[in-house]
Amino acid sequence: MDFKDQIAQLASRVEKMLPQIQTEEATKNALVMPFIQIMGYDVFNPFEVNPEFIADLGIKKGETRSRRNHCGCTN
Repeated sequence: MDFKDQIAQLASRVEKMLPQIQTEEATKNALVMPFIQIMGYDVFNPFEVNPEFIADLGIKKGETRSRRNHCGCTN
């Protein structure tokens, strides 16, 4: 089965499962992980897929950063 067929099959399954998916964990298991597998990754290998990876590059509300920490500058 080629990539296009796999995506079409997942899309068909999603339509049927959507009413039952009501939590973040259910969404991950039913939609996200199958999609990542179709993309060719091993979802059970932490070197390929890192669940809950924090990719926040901005400054969160309430956080402070010195200029040095932000850009590597000294002032």
